[in-house]
Amino acid sequence: MTETSDAAAPAPDADRHAAVQAVEDELSSLIGSVRRVLAEHAERVSPGMLPGVYKVLTTIARHEGITLSALAESLMADKGQMSRAVRELEGLGLVERAADPRDRRSSALRATAVGQERLAAARAPRERALVAALEDWALEDVQALARLLRALATGTTPGA
Repeated sequence: MTETSDAAAPAPDADRHAAVQAVEDELSSLIGSVRRVLAEHAERVSPGMLPGVYKVLTTIARHEGITLSALAESLMADKGQMSRAVRELEGLGLVERAADPRDRRSSALRATAVGQERLAAARAPRERALVAALEDWALEDVQALARLLRALATGTTPGA
């Protein structure tokens, strides 16, 4: 008689399970902090700006010349929702459209100089706080943290 694949699977290791649960708990706490920071940054960029619109602005600034379709895909959002956010950002003078050099039928979105300045000003206090928080860490630990977070975000094995 052969065992089923469920029966053949090893029992979960209690220490690994506890460690993974601790990571999940810390990530939940971190996500709450990130949401607060996004709301603060959005308010600094433009009073009343929603955090989701701020995220659209940061994505456009990071991916200079991104199309609306690529923006929606990047943020896993509806194109209509992205279009409304982009119109809001254009109205505030933070984003502009230009002809996409790869496809003239499409527009490439770019942060304006004002948008870049406001983003930098909004981020500055938090960047200083992060630098201060990591100031006493060994450089290798900071680099390891970045590597581990990237691996977690991409679903890859660290160092692979």
